[in-house]
Amino acid sequence: MLRDVNAGPQVVVCSTCRHSAEAREDGKGRRGGAVLATALRRVRDADPALAGIGIEEMPCLFACTMHCAVHIRAPGKIGYVLGGFAPDTAAAVAILAYVAAHGQSADGVVPYAQWPAGVKGHFIVRVPPEGSVAT
Repeated sequence: MLRDVNAGPQVVVCSTCRHSAEAREDGKGRRGGAVLATALRRVRDADPALAGIGIEEMPCLFACTMHCAVHIRAPGKIGYVLGGFAPDTAAAVAILAYVAAHGQSADGVVPYAQWPAGVKGHFIVRVPPEGSVAT
């Protein structure tokens, strides 16, 4: 049930997420999460500064009320689940900019002033790293 992946800054995309609040799939029968994962890889691969960010897919993050959900994580850092994105390039750019800032932070806390506008209002939950809690 679990698959090992590389450690480091990552975004885990819910591959089975709805395309939008109204539609499960797009006109080509693709789920929104799968489309968002493709957009994330395209944006990452076009920018050498983002090359170290892992993009993984996982069926269902259990954030079903917020379509196109992602989990942002890095070893020893607070992680975040975000959702409610459109599965497009603009969302991918904002998510990856936040992942990059998260990966460069000491503990996973990115100052609000550094948040890309495209992630504001999309946070669902923060998750402490194993063996820690935030103070």
